Amino acid sequence: MNNLAEKLAASIRDIKDFPKEGIVFKDITPVLKNMALIGEIMDFFTDKTRGFKIDKIVGIESRGFIFGMPLAVKMNVPFIPIRKKGKLPAETVSASYTLEYGVSELEIHKDAISKGENVLIVDDLLATGGTINAAEELIVKLGGKPVCAVFLLELSFLKGRENIKNKKLEVISIAKY
Repeated sequence: MNNLAEKLAASIRDIKDFPKEGIVFKDITPVLKNMALIGEIMDFFTDKTRGFKIDKIVGIESRGFIFGMPLAVKMNVPFIPIRKKGKLPAETVSASYTLEYGVSELEIHKDAISKGENVLIVDDLLATGGTINAAEELIVKLGGKPVCAVFLLELSFLKGRENIKNKKLEVISIAKY
């Protein structure tokens, strides 16, 4: 485990039986109080994605926004939100997905991504892979090309990496459980 992964893991709070019984929720809110750690996370993601030509960054609601927007500022590329159904005001496209504890739907504005644009996906957690698959589906529907996805945490025991449909997608996570 690298030093950043150790620092991140030490800052994560486990909440048992949230949002339902049997789930151990990885709470990242303590991380948000440590601006030095946030800076290291941004540097890590920037360094790891340097070899990709990134035209846009999408953040998946809601914790993907927390890390996606500062990363977009650092990389000087536009930030695009992918939100839960009914939260975006303009015309959207949508995709359904299965979570480790339910089913949901994500949306993106129809004009958010142009044909041929390379897109970096940002979220806090890779679990079963459902959310990332839905985000990829949305990007592809708009003509974009998902080239990389970055996560703070990966729950390896849920096999999300193996469940990602796009086997060419580069997947980067800092800490694995």
